[in-house]
Amino acid sequence: YGADAVRFTLSSMAAMGRDLKLSEDRIKGYRNFGTKLWNACRFAQMNGARFGADRPDPEAPTNRWIVGETARARAEVDAALQSFRFDDASAALYRFVWNVVCDWYVELAKPLLDGPHADETRATTGWVLDRCMVMLHPFMPFVTEELWSITADRPGMLVHADWPEALGEDAVDPTAESHLRWLVAFIEAIRSARAQVGVPGGETIPVLRLDEGADGRAALDANAALIERLARIAPVEDADAAPKGSAVVTVGTARYALPLAGLIDPAKEKARLAKSLAKLDREVKRLAGRAENPRFAASAPPEVVEETRANLAARQAERDAVAAALASVEELG
Repeated sequence: YGADAVRFTLSSMAAMGRDLKLSEDRIKGYRNFGTKLWNACRFAQMNGARFGADRPDPEAPTNRWIVGETARARAEVDAALQSFRFDDASAALYRFVWNVVCDWYVELAKPLLDGPHADETRATTGWVLDRCMVMLHPFMPFVTEELWSITADRPGMLVHADWPEALGEDAVDPTAESHLRWLVAFIEAIRSARAQVGVPGGETIPVLRLDEGADGRAALDANAALIERLARIAPVEDADAAPKGSAVVTVGTARYALPLAGLIDPAKEKARLAKSLAKLDREVKRLAGRAENPRFAASAPPEVVEETRANLAARQAERDAVAAALASVEELG
């Protein structure tokens, strides 16, 4: 799988006082992580990103948000390294590079590359990915050194480059941060609801606003076109109540309804969801029997007990979501 994948696996498992039980599946996962960074850099290159540039001062909320997220990631990684918590540093880098940069920023930046903020987006993308490479270099030296050499004409090797400069609180735009975090939560909630009830991926679905605070409305109004494109929804409309057979999603304190009539096959989805619910019921019962057993809590290592309880909470949340989706589908007949 390559030295980088093995190194990152070892660093991610290097918790204090823990024996390493090397997992081939984790090595595979971190090999995919390296590929994810590679693909993001290649995408940026193909779209004219300016690697090796100074820190940008962007205007677009999406670009201002990622500058702030980069500052936070650098501070989090620094704190972990200073405490010799290599597992925490690895986890922080993984979350930032995969979830924030590759999964969200790259996707959110695509529409900006065709608009008035295209130039600043190219500069911001290159600057952010440069910092991903520098911070990842101690953990994954080979892929980052190669990307460093092919993304820009630079004066030297990455191994000799400076660590990213610390950015002050001025790097964080509270309004952009609030809007983008709400946007991400909203899109994830819509996508999750669509997948839960089997709405085809290419379908544009209506969304009704049942209850929404000022923050949610401001974020939605400021990013409506982007949200509609990424979540595949029609413009959001106001409604007093959810129509019969609607999936209801919650984002913070806001609630929205997704009318399902005409979008799915009720009989097919009802059977699928009922089967999934029965399976989750069995899993929850099995995990609850273990997690709530006093002898297990007394004899098992603390991290195993904690992991079991976390798995139980996750399965219970998943079960509740499936039960809610099934109830919505049953209303359609």
